[in-house]
Amino acid sequence: STQSTWESLDGFAAMFSRRVAAHRCVWPSWSRAKSTTAAARSHDYDLVVIGGGSGGLACAKAAASDPDPARGRDSLALPKVAVVDFVEPSPHGTTWGLGGTCVNVGCIPKKLMHIASNLGKSMGSAQSFGWSTAPVTHNWESLAEAVQGYVRRLSFAYKGELADRSIDYLVGRGAFADPHTLEIVDYRGGKRQITSKMFVIATGGRPRYPDIAGAQLGITSDDLFWLQRSPGRTLVVGGSYIALECAGFLAGLGLQPVVAPRSVLLRGFDSEMAKMVGAHMEVDCGIPFLHGHVPTALTRVDAGHTNNNNTNTNHTTNNNSGIRVEFANLAPLYFDTVLFATGRKPLTAGLNLDKAGVAVDAAGKVVTENEQTSAPHIYAIGDILQGRPELTPVAVKAGRLLAARLFWGGTAHMDYDLVPTTVFTPLEYGCVGLGEEEAIARYGASEIKVYRTALTPLEDALADDAPPTSPFCKLVCRGADEVVAGLHYAGPNAGEVVQGFATALRLGARKADLDATVGIHPTCAETLTTMDATRTVAGC
Repeated sequence: STQSTWESLDGFAAMFSRRVAAHRCVWPSWSRAKSTTAAARSHDYDLVVIGGGSGGLACAKAAASDPDPARGRDSLALPKVAVVDFVEPSPHGTTWGLGGTCVNVGCIPKKLMHIASNLGKSMGSAQSFGWSTAPVTHNWESLAEAVQGYVRRLSFAYKGELADRSIDYLVGRGAFADPHTLEIVDYRGGKRQITSKMFVIATGGRPRYPDIAGAQLGITSDDLFWLQRSPGRTLVVGGSYIALECAGFLAGLGLQPVVAPRSVLLRGFDSEMAKMVGAHMEVDCGIPFLHGHVPTALTRVDAGHTNNNNTNTNHTTNNNSGIRVEFANLAPLYFDTVLFATGRKPLTAGLNLDKAGVAVDAAGKVVTENEQTSAPHIYAIGDILQGRPELTPVAVKAGRLLAARLFWGGTAHMDYDLVPTTVFTPLEYGCVGLGEEEAIARYGASEIKVYRTALTPLEDALADDAPPTSPFCKLVCRGADEVVAGLHYAGPNAGEVVQGFATALRLGARKADLDATVGIHPTCAETLTTMDATRTVAGC
């Protein structure tokens, strides 16, 4: 009918207006009509979240949304919430929108490029499965455009979600003027102050640059995913999961990276599994590792040629173009790009936390108990917390639980044990619980029993070039009941495999429980239900 058509148009217009409003910096509207609850407020906001990453957004949205719609509360009586966010450009000028590291320069673009890399590998194996394939090439610009477009759409959607919940989105640097006052400086230097009953600090972290000459010639993961042209021959400095993931997908895209780890690979993970991941990259993928050689200086040299005009160029020799990298005990090498993945620093230095009474440790990490800082009305979540996993899902869940406790009568606290994670290297590695070394340190060698099994995925069964480094499973069990203290899996779809087993470990699964589970055949995951090869730790 005509009436329903106009109602639909009105609804669309209202939604569109909200989306457009979400793109603007929203300063507090002091003339806004207030409910009785709002009129009684002694501050501008009930909650201000500093940081627009995954954790901060999750906390803000949970605070502004009644989890029980049946209560039928007036929207004007809901908590008044704001998100303050500002993206400091990288040394190379890279910046991005709402959503934080994960969405813009972390998990999402990384996984998309990892998928692109895997697709190339699959096409290379297709002939073994009867497919006729033409020579495969890759175009960085096409991939970058698609990834960046997807990220921008996510950021746009997040702004709309804030608008839909009447959450003010304030763009600017926030710093405390006193325990309840935040001063916000926008991109043009304009200053405003807002007050809030409570604050949540969720500013996350940014990559560290090493203290060497010419370090600023290198880029970090803040820049890599927003490059418009191929990085070409790349030196990846570091042995962290970020370093290995980036080197892995660059190799899969045909760019022949070189890795210069500063120390052990995947520090904090099970060392046997970490070595296996590194061996697969070095032996099976052909990625050179400069073990024991750390860059000491970078200098720009005359670019005799770059990779800007041909995205499919594979640089295989040093040609004295791009960046000259000096080493202490190695002849200089030349690269188009140097990528530093040498750790991250918490973004707390510019918040004036001392003026709010918030304690931090020597590294700038916030000291908390159940996310509450030394200032009772100020909380913190995510990567800035002392001694907590720096993982997006951890920040998201902690933020939601915190909001529930602050506003909706929740009682649950974040449990930081048994958090599953996956490293998206060419040989994916997923784990939950303790590594072998950590289990021995916690319970003693005599209490630990380790089950280890190699497997051959069907994905590799027909391939002519099946990798010599086999996928691998490992269970770390403790006590006479063999409670599974750690589960480790290196193989296809590691994240999908480990996610399900994480619930089992949280429920106290024993080795016997896994043995009693009927596996799905033929899968890699079923191997975890039939493991019998053991290694006694005592005496090793």
